[in-house]
Amino acid sequence: MHIELNRRAGVPLAEQIARAFEARIASGLLSPGEKLPSVRALARLLGVSLVTASKGYAALETSGAIRCVQGKGCFVARSKTAAARAAPSDLRDEDGARHAAADPFAWQHAVPDYLPRAQLWHHYQNVPATHQLHLSAIQRELLPSRDIMKQIRSLMSEDHALLTAYGSFQGDDDLRGAIARLLGKAGVRTSAAELLVTSGAQQGIDLAARTFVGPGDVVVVEAPTYNGAIDVFASRGARIVSVPVDQDGMDVDRLARVCDRARPKLVYTVPTYHNPTGATMSAARRKRLYELAAAIDCLVVEDDPYSDMHFDRPPPPAIKSFDRTGHIVYIKSYSKLLSPGCRIAAVAASGTVLSRLVAAKTAADLGSPLLTQKAIYAYLASDRFAAYARSIRATLADRCALAESLLRRHAPKGAKWTSPQGGLHLWVALPDGCDDRELTLAAQREDIAVLPGSVCYASDASHRYVRLCFSYMPEESLAFSLARLGRLMRETRAT
Repeated sequence: MHIELNRRAGVPLAEQIARAFEARIASGLLSPGEKLPSVRALARLLGVSLVTASKGYAALETSGAIRCVQGKGCFVARSKTAAARAAPSDLRDEDGARHAAADPFAWQHAVPDYLPRAQLWHHYQNVPATHQLHLSAIQRELLPSRDIMKQIRSLMSEDHALLTAYGSFQGDDDLRGAIARLLGKAGVRTSAAELLVTSGAQQGIDLAARTFVGPGDVVVVEAPTYNGAIDVFASRGARIVSVPVDQDGMDVDRLARVCDRARPKLVYTVPTYHNPTGATMSAARRKRLYELAAAIDCLVVEDDPYSDMHFDRPPPPAIKSFDRTGHIVYIKSYSKLLSPGCRIAAVAASGTVLSRLVAAKTAADLGSPLLTQKAIYAYLASDRFAAYARSIRATLADRCALAESLLRRHAPKGAKWTSPQGGLHLWVALPDGCDDRELTLAAQREDIAVLPGSVCYASDASHRYVRLCFSYMPEESLAFSLARLGRLMRETRAT
């Protein structure tokens, strides 16, 4: 494995080593019982002293993350959570070491990787639960899939070149034009020439990070924030600094103080129906955030998957609406709203920031698939999109109200949650004595998946929250899941 140590960060190297291992263990990149490098090997690998490597392992052992056996080495601990996730076929001996004969892939552990954490993969891929409260998505039956499929069939019958030709690296001209017009109506003044089509918002975040963030660069994120963004910035070796979120979004006063101490290269924010808390940044804070970025020449990545999903009145205009100097990289996703399978988003930027992002996109995949771009363009340009948007907003508002009423009925005393004005999530503060890791594990045994709030923190994770998505499951399944979850909160608190 590769661990990026920052010798100028002001954080002891032993603590950085311990944090790096903890992140990999929590992400499932290191399995329960897996043997770690020896102290001597670790010191040589990282270029640190034996004392520093020993202190890092000692901190991990004290926290219970690893188990060290005299004369045999150190192993990832089999915590209750980790043990429950271990594969039944994963054969290990009494010291936790993997049987090489039972595992023909054991040699792969000697191949270093550069993944510091992978919470997005760990908590979403192949989750077996029937009742999925963890997915940030809209119920499949509510999406306009039939209309989009009709567009795809029509396009394929009329123009075979959509399957045999590369599209523009920057994205289809018609789609970019349609998105520019929609953004203009929402207050974001841009043009087709200033948009880059990406394969979902996740690629937009990744392109911004791989283009502008390198080892040791300071990146400011919200605490908590979208866990997939943390994965991306950590993979770049960034020094991630967190700023808390309240009911009005990121605390911009606190951000200003952070900027006085450590000049950030980039600030990442989800200002509208924030993931995971559901909070919406006030208009005053949005303007101040832009002014702060312009004053210190810092990029702001504004991630906006949810602004079309307001329940009552629309949210404040995007931070990008204030931008006259190209400091804001605005990512507008249509994946969740229209079709997760089509993976369509657009990045609005200007100047050399845009051209460098286009270059990074070209190197990544030579452009997004043309067929899906054309299909989404045809739908966005039709009257059906506006009607669908009105309908889905009403449905999501009803679903959120149902989820809150179910929590009021079933959650134990002391549990609290946000009341968002849009989006897909409820951020639930657990009652005293209830830990998100134990609740997640208990829910898995009941065939229910929730997202532990701790994965949404870049550091100093709180284990007092879970994120629940109210929009993915049918109402009957939502009612069943939240009733059981309320019981599990009481039971795990009592253990």
